[in-house]
Amino acid sequence: MDDMDAGLMPASPPMEKRQIKSKERVSKHGEVFTAEREVNAMLDLVRQETERIESRFLEPACGDGNFLIEILRRKLAVCEERVRRKQFTQLQYEKHAVWAVSSIYGIELLPDNAEACRQRLYRYFCEQYERLFGKQSKPACRRAVSYLLERNIIMGDALTYRRVDNPDEWIVVSEWSFIGDGKVVRRDYSFSYLVATGQGNDLFSDTPCDTFPPVYFLDLGQRNN
Repeated sequence: MDDMDAGLMPASPPMEKRQIKSKERVSKHGEVFTAEREVNAMLDLVRQETERIESRFLEPACGDGNFLIEILRRKLAVCEERVRRKQFTQLQYEKHAVWAVSSIYGIELLPDNAEACRQRLYRYFCEQYERLFGKQSKPACRRAVSYLLERNIIMGDALTYRRVDNPDEWIVVSEWSFIGDGKVVRRDYSFSYLVATGQGNDLFSDTPCDTFPPVYFLDLGQRNN
């Protein structure tokens, strides 16, 4: 996904208020969005994990991102607090904020919801990043986030394990491991294999189907790693 700066929407609240888009969508897809109060109540049950930058979350029916936007908000708030305490430089913020985005995954059956979710998360990231650093914010950082969201928010059916945009393809989920001085290793896993045979608490506890060379985190959006 290309840098979406040109399509950046006006500032938005952290959570959408509506729960139903249309009666037809409810009837056809059972689509009802979780309200902000319930989202926060559920996430508060695992508050420590939502505030741990590297903790991974997968929402198998993510809609337009009510859960994911709140998780991102909490993670970025931790990064911002470390900047304000002078524990993070701008570069350290960028690394950890990109890391936070890389830890958030969504699978969504309806293409318009999947794209709305990507745009919403991207827009929120840009709002917070540019509010903190203004003209010093880097296009490369925004491109990295855009690329991660393109890979991590997937148009697919979590019940059949297949992509919606190409039903002949299995859903593939990418693990992003930060190593050394800001380098990232991508490993791809078949979602069907993870669900069927995954062991332990780690989503990525099995053998990957593909592994890619390390890339500096600010270069993620510039190459198809």
